[in-house]
Amino acid sequence: MADVVFNEVDKVYENGFHAVDSLSLDIRDGEFLVLVGPSGCGKTTALRMVAGLEEITGGELFIGSRVVNSLTPKERDVAMVFQNYALYPHLSVFENIAFGLRLRKESKNEINERVAWAAEMLDLAPYLDRKPKQLSGGQRQRVAMGRAIVRKPQVFLMDEPLSNLDAKLRVQMRADIAKLQHDLGTTTIYVTHDQVEAMTMGDRVAVMNAGVLQQVAEPQRLYDQPENMFVAGFIGTPPMNLLEARVAVNGGVSIDLGGTTLEVPDQALKAYPGIRGYGGRTVIAGLRSQFIHPATERADLPTIDARVDLVEALGAESIAYFRIEAKAIRDVEVGQEAEEGRAEGAVGTRPNLVAQFPAHIVLRLGSSVPVAVDVGRLHFFDAETGDPLR
Repeated sequence: MADVVFNEVDKVYENGFHAVDSLSLDIRDGEFLVLVGPSGCGKTTALRMVAGLEEITGGELFIGSRVVNSLTPKERDVAMVFQNYALYPHLSVFENIAFGLRLRKESKNEINERVAWAAEMLDLAPYLDRKPKQLSGGQRQRVAMGRAIVRKPQVFLMDEPLSNLDAKLRVQMRADIAKLQHDLGTTTIYVTHDQVEAMTMGDRVAVMNAGVLQQVAEPQRLYDQPENMFVAGFIGTPPMNLLEARVAVNGGVSIDLGGTTLEVPDQALKAYPGIRGYGGRTVIAGLRSQFIHPATERADLPTIDARVDLVEALGAESIAYFRIEAKAIRDVEVGQEAEEGRAEGAVGTRPNLVAQFPAHIVLRLGSSVPVAVDVGRLHFFDAETGDPLR
């Protein structure tokens, strides 16, 4: 086992595309770190640089105490699990798992012992004589993992290994992979675009966008204390509501949210004291969907008028989509130029406020209802840079 360290690592392709930009990241020995972000953010490129499948343009990459920039994949002592399983269809499960060991000319007894150990750990013992086409998607993915773990590498690399599975199986396999990594204690870098996977599996989560590392932290810290507007809008299901708000400072602090004035309480001011310097300016106010309530159930909170556009019934709760008179920030990006880092807003044509309501609350489509806002839970960001107003 070993730690993995990115030290100002760059990847620039021949056409000039900067896929990874000055990535500095320390992954601790035995840690399960998830790289997450939208398509094209550089997360898979970073993983492939660890594997030795992509050349590093600049900076240094350490595995343990060694700089591995110039080492071949074989010399790095890592094992990779791919999205498409990459199994040999003409080989049995046993032979697929044993393939890497045979290449390394391990003894027959050693191969048998390691394959049996991996098969037992992954519940594959009854299927060792079968071919991949006789297995389910989840079983095939476990075979791919078995082939990786029998090598007992220093580092596991996993590139969206669950994306080809159905929703129910993904949930099961998330738990299986997390338990397996915990039992083995092997340093693991896991790439996904699914932030639910990231939040439920990783010891820490590293959020990337446009080749740039945005924030790395424990999942709950990412959710509660996003380092910028991109992380705030990307992490969480449903995503955080992000709305333009005009700030007024006159002793206290208030915001104008689509014509409704909301006083900012001490709880929010303590978390975001920088908002006091934004009097007369527009900021981005963020609020998670679970902190928007039916007005009938939270008489202690201020309300705003909202039009019901859509309701998704999920059994224990409903996801309600409202339209309010405020400009919503969508598709937040941190890109090559300043203008790309500034999302465009829209008023009145699409839902711009999402809330999680108890299932017993009945909402009629097209009706206008008051919704209660837990203003103490508000987040505030600079409208130009996306930085938090801390």
